[in-house]
Amino acid sequence: MKKRVLITGAAGFLGSHLCDRMLAEGYHVIGMDNLLTGSLDNIAHLFKLEDFEFYHHDITKFVHVPGEIHYILHFASPASPIDYLLMPIQTLKVGALGTHNMLGVAKAKGARILVASTSEVYGDPLVHPQVEEYWGNVNPVGPRGVYDEAKRFLEAITMGYHTFHKVDTRIIRIFNTYGPE
Repeated sequence: MKKRVLITGAAGFLGSHLCDRMLAEGYHVIGMDNLLTGSLDNIAHLFKLEDFEFYHHDITKFVHVPGEIHYILHFASPASPIDYLLMPIQTLKVGALGTHNMLGVAKAKGARILVASTSEVYGDPLVHPQVEEYWGNVNPVGPRGVYDEAKRFLEAITMGYHTFHKVDTRIIRIFNTYGPE
């Protein structure tokens, strides 16, 4: 039986490429996206594949996926400054409630979860490049604060689940990734 991976933000720039990659590596992929900033055009070529399922769902609401899940790649979030400045509440909710829900799925299914964070957790850095020990220069009430704080909370709750519930977690901080406009 193939390993099953759930990818949130599956119709986004990074998520859609992850779907392609995981399918190419032989996984059964379950894509989930509310299509707030993602597009079905990014994954339309996958709908004909037997090993791809798609759930049009907002992960800030209760998440249920039947069957086993071995891995979760949590990439859901408005990532463009244009998007998160237009959708500040949704950005905060996916970082907080969405991450909490996905960690709950990982706990319930015994799945390893990788959450996508960002270099923005450092705020407007005074040090270039940032090393892991750098604490940052943050402004939680500035215009970019909604994205920065959503990702900082994502990291904190992920570590909480790792420490308290022993969920197998990974955090990746993505730097300077962009796609077509």
